[in-house]
Amino acid sequence: MTAKIFEFDRAIVREPAPSVVHGLRSHGQDDPTFEGIAREHAVYVDALRRVGLTVTALPPLPAYPDSIFVEDPALVFTDGAILLRPGTPTRANEAAELRDCLAAMFDVVRELPEGHVDGGDVLVTPHRIFIGLSDRTDAVGAAALVKLLAEFGGDAKIVETPDEVLHLKTAASLVDEETILATGALAATGIFAGFRLLTVPAGEEGGANVLRLNDTLLAASAYPQTLDLLATHVPELVALDVREVAKIDAGLTCMSLRWKGAIG
Repeated sequence: MTAKIFEFDRAIVREPAPSVVHGLRSHGQDDPTFEGIAREHAVYVDALRRVGLTVTALPPLPAYPDSIFVEDPALVFTDGAILLRPGTPTRANEAAELRDCLAAMFDVVRELPEGHVDGGDVLVTPHRIFIGLSDRTDAVGAAALVKLLAEFGGDAKIVETPDEVLHLKTAASLVDEETILATGALAATGIFAGFRLLTVPAGEEGGANVLRLNDTLLAASAYPQTLDLLATHVPELVALDVREVAKIDAGLTCMSLRWKGAIG
């Protein structure tokens, strides 16, 4: 694992299927449109390529409405990949759909042996990996993941999240090596002691999910105060419209798997 944890040159995405409009949601939002999600996903993939990532786009999986969110069923690092066990029954087989792709790209592919973990509950920072317990990630799965991450040189810590948090990264994201953006509720837990914390302005909690790629930070355009807060902390800030994606409880980090390829 590298100290420059947000340096990437490769990514995997999955194209959305029309069934994506039936994706999971926790707060009864309006239904998204397939056209809207497809448009936002295409702009997102273009943003990955613009900052220098080579993107592998996998075909849609109509049987799995949430499969566009490839970060939940797997984790990837320079040294290998881990297939997870998503904590929602409708997503249970998504990891298997990634197995062949990851096996072709990584020499080492491990599989979570028990329990449940969604990748959205795993926040990688330069010196520690946080695993948040949630409705999608249980204590058994988190403990098993701690052991697997140690194989890749990762020091992982299991943390509690507030009840209203869907995923850890719904409410917190890495901005730079020393800075985490978090909602007020998550910041107040103290789990990020030692980091500089930027607290999302009240009413813009949905803006806590941002994605650092090399020298660029991708953030949701729907949260202007959060964008102002972030503007002075990164070399380049790019605002993307993900309002349709947000209707199915998702954001910027979950739509790709990203890593730095091995040298040589």
